[in-house]
Amino acid sequence: MNHRSAIQVLVVGAGPTGLTLACDLARRGVRYRIIDAAAEHFSGSRAKGLMPRTLEVFDDLGVVRAVLASGGPFPPFRGYRGETVLRDRNIYEMAGFPRLDPTPDVPYPEFWMVPQWRTGEILRDRLAGMGGRVELGAGLTHFTQDDEGVTATLTHPGGTEQVRADYMVGADGGRSFVRKSLGVGFLGETEESDRSIIADVRADGPDREHWHMWTNPAAPSNRVSLCPLPETEVFQFVAPVAADEVPDLSLGALQKIFDDRSGRTDVRLHDLSWATIYRVNVRMSDRFRVGRVFLAGDAAHVHSPAGGQGLNTGIQDAYNLGWKLAATLAGAPARLLDSYEDERLPIAASVLGFSTQLHRRGFKGQPAAAAPALDHDVHQLKLNYRGGPLSRDERATPGGVQAGDRAPDAHVQDANGAPARLFDILRGPHFTMLALGGESAATAARINERHGPLVRAYQVVRPGSSTGSDCLIDVDGTIHSGYGGHGATIVLVRPDGYLGLVTHSGTADRVSDYLRLVAP
Repeated sequence: MNHRSAIQVLVVGAGPTGLTLACDLARRGVRYRIIDAAAEHFSGSRAKGLMPRTLEVFDDLGVVRAVLASGGPFPPFRGYRGETVLRDRNIYEMAGFPRLDPTPDVPYPEFWMVPQWRTGEILRDRLAGMGGRVELGAGLTHFTQDDEGVTATLTHPGGTEQVRADYMVGADGGRSFVRKSLGVGFLGETEESDRSIIADVRADGPDREHWHMWTNPAAPSNRVSLCPLPETEVFQFVAPVAADEVPDLSLGALQKIFDDRSGRTDVRLHDLSWATIYRVNVRMSDRFRVGRVFLAGDAAHVHSPAGGQGLNTGIQDAYNLGWKLAATLAGAPARLLDSYEDERLPIAASVLGFSTQLHRRGFKGQPAAAAPALDHDVHQLKLNYRGGPLSRDERATPGGVQAGDRAPDAHVQDANGAPARLFDILRGPHFTMLALGGESAATAARINERHGPLVRAYQVVRPGSSTGSDCLIDVDGTIHSGYGGHGATIVLVRPDGYLGLVTHSGTADRVSDYLRLVAP
């Protein structure tokens, strides 16, 4: 058995959740390893919808341009009976989701379609650019933990090794070895009657401007669809199968299913590259942390694919956990890590309930217009940590944006008049303080003197006001109207883009008090 030097974080699982976490740890200087038992990287389309909030996370991680270039908006759904076109509906009409308009505070309003294999590839490229890599064929076979760390046994082609880490994160999917080994409950249900073939194929015949669907209203399960995957020549094939059926996943079998259900003879499938049987699971762990081991993504919660929430929620898990692990390893109070479960478990439960509601509505074939309203933010922009252990709003009358909320974007200029976005200012591993009104210039200067570079503090002024070196001009008033309210206001934005502290106090002491909870 080989022994290697200790690392700080062992990430188990290299799907989008694990990769997001590894990228965040890497840019924060954390010593980590990311392993995956698979011999090859995942090659299928599976989870393909990225929500606006996830695009904002990818902006912060430096990959959003590649993600946008690799995908596109969801194509309109085109329903058929045989060769006859029955209707075209966009995803908002189809599912009953509200459509967002682009505004200064929401730079990425669209649902964005990117096949999962490409999302993984982009994150791996980003990791490689920071000197990291995924270790394939490295399976976790055993682990123990004590008060000081985790000892993990890995098996890979080179043999068996024992790894010592300060913390371990199980991002190893719905069948998580980490979760099972911890003995954590995974409550919920598997809908055995709801199974589908999902495959990636090329197809001659259908255009690539529509998501093509053939559905029999009398038998909703007797349907088939072909969805063009942006920036590829591939379609995602989806067809439900019976609970007791053992389907053939060969190209010929998929072609027969398509022919039988669509009634078409002019569409030919070819170049099958990936296929699987998908069962709808709706489950959630009753704990997201046991000692020095954490669960994230599908290891902690699995969703119906309806609404595209699962992958996105896992990415948010990683984004919440990464900065907390880095801060704790650098000397922040250990109780900071308790806030991961406190913040993410209620969010996961809420999202799970929503995606299940949406799935059951769609499975029954109920039109969106006739269905009950869905009380949930599918875009994940309004999901928040209000009332949580890291959210302090000390104003007598909180404004529209409160502590625990996502920090909205805005158009700004620096002291020299150079244009930027607030997200450009927030991007990176630091805290950001925005000081509005009152003694804002002096407050920003004191915080930069006390806490820089942990905190980057700025005075925020309206156009035409006098400016200093640590100043942002609020070009269209979005920051003042959204953040400020009345009087002098200090806003401290966490490294994951959520508001930690909002106060009317004009002193820097409130910021220093808050940082004692969350920073070294």
